[in-house]
Amino acid sequence: MTTASRKDVARIRLHAQALAEHELHSPVAVVERMLAMQAQDFLAGKWAIGIRSPGLSAADVDAAINSGAIVRSWPMRGTLHFVPPADLGWMLQLTAPRLLAGTKTRQAQLDLDQSVIEKARAVAVDALTGGRELSRAGFLQALEDRGIGTTNQRGYHLIWHLAQSGTLCWGRIDGKTQVLVLLDEWVPRHRRLEREEALGEFLVRYLRGHGPATVKDFAWWSQLTLADARIGLAVARDRITEMNVDGQTLYLDSATDVGELGSRVRQRSPVLTLGGFDEYLLGYQDRSFSIDAGDLVRVIPGKNGIFLPIMVSNGRVVGTWRRLVKGRGITVESQPFGAFSERRAAGFARSIGHYATFLGMPATVNRLVDIGSDPTRAAAPA
Repeated sequence: MTTASRKDVARIRLHAQALAEHELHSPVAVVERMLAMQAQDFLAGKWAIGIRSPGLSAADVDAAINSGAIVRSWPMRGTLHFVPPADLGWMLQLTAPRLLAGTKTRQAQLDLDQSVIEKARAVAVDALTGGRELSRAGFLQALEDRGIGTTNQRGYHLIWHLAQSGTLCWGRIDGKTQVLVLLDEWVPRHRRLEREEALGEFLVRYLRGHGPATVKDFAWWSQLTLADARIGLAVARDRITEMNVDGQTLYLDSATDVGELGSRVRQRSPVLTLGGFDEYLLGYQDRSFSIDAGDLVRVIPGKNGIFLPIMVSNGRVVGTWRRLVKGRGITVESQPFGAFSERRAAGFARSIGHYATFLGMPATVNRLVDIGSDPTRAAAPA
């Protein structure tokens, strides 16, 4: 077992998360590395890919989505993620049963039983077979036309349920939104894994894009039970490495060269501007390796599950930022948790320049404002 410091963990995570000096060269390479990237905020999810592959544009990510090279669906935690298409099927087989079982009370509140769900599935298959597609509004209208009410969140719940159970996923981009398609047509080739094999694969792929991390981190991220997470650990023992940090055992993909990375890894720029819900902070149950406990409430104000865009320096979260759309350009406001040096301020401005280039817009950076210890002044999501 390798002994490492907390700073080593932060450095190696920068490497695993593709935020260090090495580069990935396509949206596919990024999503393959990360396995799943939270993407309910569509623009923030696209920037999470873009910042991990310098030189990409939003149009490049859109092209990968439109071709089906990456897929946006609900593979875990009941939340939208970008995932590699071939992996979505086995992920759903592991995660969906528990999630679907947990919706029984909500289904009863919405007066949705299995017969209604299956009727909605039949509508989806009938309306979308043969490569056809529907907007969300169009699909809801198709349900209404067949006598299935969609008000009071019934329609959203039906879409989510059909995606969780492997019928639907989001397809190409039409305007500012995506259209619904049949999963088996949009992703005709799925990897087939037996359950225990899939649990081991799930853990290894998580560690490849997030490690070092604990089994509890993985269980939280995947929403698998700890028992299943430990089965994955047993199955994948020959593909992972253990690391001792202050008496705690963390794991990482055995392909990672810890000796070379521990002291040499540097993040790609002095300050990284990561979007809301970025995996660098969100992807762990224990976030203390990247942020002080007192600052966490500034990133998740109200502890309501909304993660603000963050600034990262030397592997630590050092502030939040937000984007204001003004005409054809963007204005960015930043709120550091403490005083920023000229070097950090210049690094933040450069990183925002990369963000603006990604979007194809000019950008203006407002002055840095220290919000001190008042989390109520934290920025709104970008």
